[in-house]
Parts: sequence; structure tokens; C-alpha cells
Amino acid sequence: MSNTGGRRRAPTIHDVAREAGVSRGTVSRVLNGGHYVSPAAQEAVNAAIRKTGYVVNRHARSLITGRSDSVGFLLTEPQERFFEDPNFNVLLRGCTQALAAHDIPLLLMLAGTRDERRRITRYITAGHVDGVLLVSSHSGDPVAEELRAAGVPLVACGKPIGLGSKVSYVAADDRDGARDMVRHLLSLGRRRIGVVTGPPDTPGGVERLAGYREVLAEAGLPADERLVVSGDYSRASGEAGAERLLERAPDMDAVFVASDLMAQGVLTALHRAGKRVPEDIAVGGFDDSPAATAATPALTTIRQPWDRISSEMVRVLLAQLGGEEPAAVILPTELVRRESA
Repeated sequence: MSNTGGRRRAPTIHDVAREAGVSRGTVSRVLNGGHYVSPAAQEAVNAAIRKTGYVVNRHARSLITGRSDSVGFLLTEPQERFFEDPNFNVLLRGCTQALAAHDIPLLLMLAGTRDERRRITRYITAGHVDGVLLVSSHSGDPVAEELRAAGVPLVACGKPIGLGSKVSYVAADDRDGARDMVRHLLSLGRRRIGVVTGPPDTPGGVERLAGYREVLAEAGLPADERLVVSGDYSRASGEAGAERLLERAPDMDAVFVASDLMAQGVLTALHRAGKRVPEDIAVGGFDDSPAATAATPALTTIRQPWDRISSEMVRVLLAQLGGEEPAAVILPTELVRRESA
């Protein structure tokens, strides 16, 4: 191939066709799925692509196919939450790796305000991505419904409240995980178990609180709303929640915290109040994120299978892009015992 100004010219589809001994149209059909191409011709084209180093011009192909060949990772939370909460980074990395196996890039989109959500929704519905992996959808947030109504393939992390079977989702079994944690705290002899819940307008906030209440009822322990406070999954809200619990229920001997990051804040507040963990108050988290092992003491927690969640989100989205109907996947959680309980 010729050089221009000392730089090697990028190989084109014509170079691939010439190397493979086939027409340009055959190369194009291979690049767009291999329909109506013989196995021999497909192998010749693939060998020519490897030899020439040809890279697909995604923009040019999108003009032909109407596809962007990219997927959006949409986080409807304030930007600072993305950098504070390790769960989002773990999920983003897993989805990126799962899509890389299909040579599909993932675009990170942060939309924490109403204006940002409006702009991002407009961008998505204009066709700049083929589908969306939606993370942290609150009830009343119109993004999921607007994307669904516009026909955008969509998979949510967690069950979107109010949309039921209309939207695909992949979730850990939040309620069962909460039940496992509260049963574990009861097995330690604890009876005054507080809880710092997630936001009440999120599926995790609703389901983890429900699991907590169910197990206490099974154990015959009376419901005590003084033992229930809500947080927003941030470290600061966990710290504030623990302070409220200590004030309202000074005889509390355990606390179930609906995220590891909030549990770090709970540990800070308990230490400041002179409470020993786990001797005075046992603490259980949820997620098994890097925050769990970074805590002092290390957190007993509920493991969400983040690798499976991310790979299943990608699998379900690609299935939708292939024409399949929406699907729901619920994955089991696991109790992980460490020093805090």
C-alpha cells in the first residue's frame, strides 16, 4: 500500500475485497452479519481483514444499517455519586468487558438533574446508541418510561418501580438477601436490630426493608419504627442514620445497613459514640463492594453477583437488539461473614 507523507494509508474495504478475491459487496455482507455469504467466502474475507489490518468504519456502516453499533450506560444519579459509590464502577467495568467481546463500545452517560436527563433522553432517542443499560432508576423518574415509549431497547439494573414487565431488568434478590442478613444477626443473639434503608423510591430500598420486616415478624419481634431510618446509599447518609438510631433506640444491639458505603458511615458514627463493633452493636451491610473490605472492622455483608449482573444485562440487551421480547432476570445473593457481625 502506498505511503503519503510518510504515513501508511489505512486499508479500505476495497483492499480487503482484493486480498480475499471477492467483490466489495461480499465483504460488506460479511461485515454486516454474513447473510447470503458462503462459508468459504466468509473465511477468505476474515483472513483478508486480519492480513490487511482493516478496521470497520462504524460511522459509514451506521449510515447503511441505521445502527450506531454502540450502547449507552446511563446513570441517573448526581455525578459525585458515580465517583463515591464503588458499585457503579464495578458494574460499568463488567458491562464494558461483556460488550467488548462483541466489539461494541459502551458510552458512559451521567444524568443527575432534570435538564441532564432531558438532554440525554433526546440524544438517545435520536439514534446515537442502539440500546441503553439503565442504572439507579427512581420511581417518578420519567427516563425509563420515555425510552420504552420511544422504542429504545432498554435493560435496567434492578426492577424499575411502576413499569413491571414492560422493561427488561436484571436484579439481585434484594429481599432474600436482606432476610439472610437479619436471620444472621438474630443467630448472634441480637434482638434490637435497627435498619438504615435505601431510598424508598428505589427497588433496593423497598425490597431490602421488606425482607428485614418479614424476618423480624417470623421471629415474633414487635415492629418498632424507632429502629427504622432511611438513607440515600451515600456514606454521609449512613453516618446520619446511625446517629438517629442511637438517639431513638439507645438499646439497639445490631444494625442492618442497605449498602456497604452507608455502613462505612454507620461505623464512623458508632465509633464516635464509643460503641464497639461487634461487641456492643453488630453491623451488617449489603453489596460486598470494595467498601466492605475497606471498612474497619471489615463488613459482614450480602454479596451481589456483580459480574453476573453486568453480563446478564448485556446478554438481555443484545437479545432485544436481535428482536426478542423484554425479559427479567433475578440472581441469588450470598451472605459473606467478616468481623463486623
